[in-house]
Amino acid sequence: MTKQPDDWLDDVPGNDIEDEDDEIIWVSKSEIKRDAEELKQLGAEMVDLGKNSLDKLPLDQDLRDAIELAQRIKKEGRRRQLQLIGKLLRQRDVDPIRQALDKLKNRHNQQVAFFHKLEQIRDRLIEEGDDAVPEVLNLWPTADRQQLRSLVRNAQKEKEGNKPPKSARLIFQYLRELAETSEQ
Repeated sequence: MTKQPDDWLDDVPGNDIEDEDDEIIWVSKSEIKRDAEELKQLGAEMVDLGKNSLDKLPLDQDLRDAIELAQRIKKEGRRRQLQLIGKLLRQRDVDPIRQALDKLKNRHNQQVAFFHKLEQIRDRLIEEGDDAVPEVLNLWPTADRQQLRSLVRNAQKEKEGNKPPKSARLIFQYLRELAETSEQ
């Protein structure tokens, strides 16, 4: 048998494939497992979202049904359902889902920071009393000074008497209403 040169395939008609296209990308089994686990975690994050937040994600009907079922399942069945969701995610482009999920998380983080700011204002009102009321009026000019002062006095009395902080909650609600109406 005669030995042929290495480039004998170049002369075969219809063999227009370049050498660069023949390059095979090898992916390790560990990398495949890491990717699958990452998709399963993404599915778990979507399951932990509320039903209203789920509507804001770009999901097809099969994936949406699987997530809603996982939200109703407990214990071992939930683990298997999360695996199914991860498997469904492997067949889809998850970049739009990740972007929408990040947007929802950021909105949640902003809301939490906003509530912490309102809690700090409320606590200052209770601690300092009438001296802190003008600061709130500077932030929200539409605030009712008389209502705010009476809520602050009631909250201080409740705090001194070790009673449930009903007025403190009312102050927080009032501040939140003021902030929401001023944003609109």
